[in-house]
Amino acid sequence: MIPILTYHQIDHIPPKRDRVGVRTPYRSLIVSPASFARQMWLLKSLGYRGVNMSEVMQYLRSEKTIAIHGKAVGITFDDGYHNNLVHAQPVLARYGFSSTCYAVSDMSGQSNSWDTEKGIGSKRLMTADELREWIAGGQEIGSHTQHHVDLPTLMADVARAEIFRSKTQLEALSGAACQHFCYPYGYFNADHVGMVQAAGYDSATTVAHGVATRSDSVFELPRLGVLKNTTLFKLWRMIRS
Repeated sequence: MIPILTYHQIDHIPPKRDRVGVRTPYRSLIVSPASFARQMWLLKSLGYRGVNMSEVMQYLRSEKTIAIHGKAVGITFDDGYHNNLVHAQPVLARYGFSSTCYAVSDMSGQSNSWDTEKGIGSKRLMTADELREWIAGGQEIGSHTQHHVDLPTLMADVARAEIFRSKTQLEALSGAACQHFCYPYGYFNADHVGMVQAAGYDSATTVAHGVATRSDSVFELPRLGVLKNTTLFKLWRMIRS
C-alpha cells in the first residue's frame, strides 16, 4: 500500500474575514509555504520518498517494493496553481522528491474561475511555459479535465471530450506525456471510469479518504487530503495508517 497526499494551493494564508467581515471560503484548502516545507522535511526525516503518480503505479503494480526501493508517499496537487511552482517545487527539489500536478488544460495561464460562485478568490494557473518549467524541475503533470467540470452533470459526449481532449492538450502544451487523471470535485460514475481508461490514462485519483492498495481499482484511487491545519503529528498518523 502507498499513501497519496492531496494538496491544492501552497500559498500565504488569507485572513479569516475580508475587510467587510465576510468569511473567507475554503481557506482550509490553502497550505502555507512554511507548513509545506516542514511537512516535506518530516517525510524525508522519516525515511520516505515523495513520488509522482507514475512511480506510485510502479509500487501498486509490484514493479517496485519498499524492501528494495524504500518507503514512498505519493504527492499530488489539484488544479495547477502557479503558487505550486513558486512555493512547492523548490522544496520538492531540495529533498529530491517528485509529484504530480493535475492541470486544467484549456485554462492554462488563466485562473480558478470555477470557484467564483463560491466566493473563492482568483488565483493564477500555470502557463504552458510554467508547466514545462514544472516538468523540467523533476515534477509531473496529470489531467483535471479541460475546464474543471462536474462530470456527472454533463452529457456523455461532453464528458468524454473533457477527459480525452485534456490529455492531448496537456501533452501539446508541455511536451511531456500525461498519463494520470483526477476527477474534479471527486465526482464521477462508472461511465467516466471507462472513459478515463479508454483515453489511455494509467491511473485516476479521487477524493475518497484512504491509503491506496493493490486491491484498489487504479482508476478510483483514494488519497489523503492535507489542509491548512494538518499538523506534523496528524500527517505522520495519516501516512502510517
